[in-house]
Amino acid sequence: MVSPVTVVKSEGPKLVPFFKATCVYFVLWLPTSSPSWFSALIKCLPIFCLWVFLLAHGFSFLGAHSSARKILAGLIFSALGDAFLIWQEQGYFVHGLLMFAITHILYSSAFGMKPLNVSAGLIITVVSSLSYMMLYPYLSGPFTYLVAVYIALIGFMGWRAVAGLQLANDLWTWTKLSACLGAVLFMVSDLTIAVNKFCFPVPHSRAIIMATYYCGPDADSAIGRRVPGRGGG
Repeated sequence: MVSPVTVVKSEGPKLVPFFKATCVYFVLWLPTSSPSWFSALIKCLPIFCLWVFLLAHGFSFLGAHSSARKILAGLIFSALGDAFLIWQEQGYFVHGLLMFAITHILYSSAFGMKPLNVSAGLIITVVSSLSYMMLYPYLSGPFTYLVAVYIALIGFMGWRAVAGLQLANDLWTWTKLSACLGAVLFMVSDLTIAVNKFCFPVPHSRAIIMATYYCGPDADSAIGRRVPGRGGG
């Protein structure tokens, strides 16, 4: 198993642009009340950097490893979702929801179906069900169904990411741990968005949403770094 020090030394420098872009976003902290193409660019810039992070491994790497291609495609749809959500008050929230739904499908496919890990699936199912039960009284119209489908998709993605982390059997790797943490953070980010939009204002919601969101795709992108499927460390 590759040590964390080796991982940081080999991959850390390639993530410097991502960390800088994230800092730019939080330093500028553009108002959400005045959406613009510039604010959309600043919001999407960290995700663009993750595209570069994967592309830096070479097209031959992407061509050989389907999981890396799916993660890259997921990051592309994430950026589209980010852009749509800039204009969510102008009626583009559903468009952003669709983009992120596609992202979760791509991530789920990248993580694969082995190992199955039924117990992890049951835990995620309970968490997802409780989340929907909390949101349901505040939902109306198409959102009653759209939110249910979205929660099912992100829950499935979370299950496939968590399923590969087998701590008890000492079968885990750093890429699997990163994917697991990334999926959980993505779920926290999206749940915060839902509660803030449909239920009640969440204190410091934007900071919570963006901090967990940027950490989520960053960690998820690690699954495509080294080898196909769920191997490698």
